[in-house]
Amino acid sequence: MRLEKLVRALSLRELTPGIVRSDEVTGGYVSDMVSDVLAYSPAGGVLVTAQPHLSMVSVAGLAGLQGVIFAYGRMPEQAVIDRAMDGELCLYSSSADTFEIAGRLYEMGLRGKTDCDTRSRRGASGPPAGRKIPSSAARRIHAEEPHLDLESA
Repeated sequence: MRLEKLVRALSLRELTPGIVRSDEVTGGYVSDMVSDVLAYSPAGGVLVTAQPHLSMVSVAGLAGLQGVIFAYGRMPEQAVIDRAMDGELCLYSSSADTFEIAGRLYEMGLRGKTDCDTRSRRGASGPPAGRKIPSSAARRIHAEEPHLDLESA
């Protein structure tokens, strides 16, 4: 399924209308935690979150997601939209809550990952073994969001 079908079916508000993605959406992920998005979201998928922050959009781009859906009608600041445009990441807003959006995506056939081994994350921040942040990207995010712990990623 392509993003434009999701946009129509969920009546999403497009926040980055100049970006056109024609790849099939591979799955979905719901989280408000940056480290979990990086660790567990499916590349080529969509993220549903209530957090319209620059760090969330930056990590969604690093994780290889096609789009981010902000729940509860939340809207990111213009700097966040500009970053998404630079990275060709589609942003959307929905008045629905995260549970409703996730349920509708599931009804449409999208699935999440089923191999999320949380045991490898005990006591650690950042992604589990096997999923690393490119160091140049980590430095760029850390410069903009110094409170994030990306050193262990």
